[in-house]
Amino acid sequence: QIQVVESGGGSVQPGASLRLSCEASGYPFSNMFVGWFREAPGKVREGVAGRSIKTGETYYGKSVKGRFTMSGDSAKNTVYLEMNSLQPEYTGVYYCAAGAYMTGGSWQRRPLSTLEYSYWGRGTQVRVSS
Repeated sequence: QIQVVESGGGSVQPGASLRLSCEASGYPFSNMFVGWFREAPGKVREGVAGRSIKTGETYYGKSVKGRFTMSGDSAKNTVYLEMNSLQPEYTGVYYCAAGAYMTGGSWQRRPLSTLEYSYWGRGTQVRVSS
């Protein structure tokens, strides 16, 4: 069974950067897809970024495109979310989630949908405030 564990959250001022990490285990890392989701106070969980470890294809939510970068390190079974120029609207709990990648599978059609991800971490808090 896939397990994912997030780390790297914290409290920062507007304009600062943070890097979140997500370490995966329990399944061949190269055959996974991994995503980041944000749950802001009072709002539904939304997709931030999703990546196929196998192909490297990466997708971003509209609100973070050009500001966040998702990458992977297969040697460490870890993905990262580099967040730059953070603003208060990015405050929330960030969850890492994963699934088993299948060529031609439904993940490629909706890589930022929570419905595609079966395995979830406990989340890490990011708070952006002056």
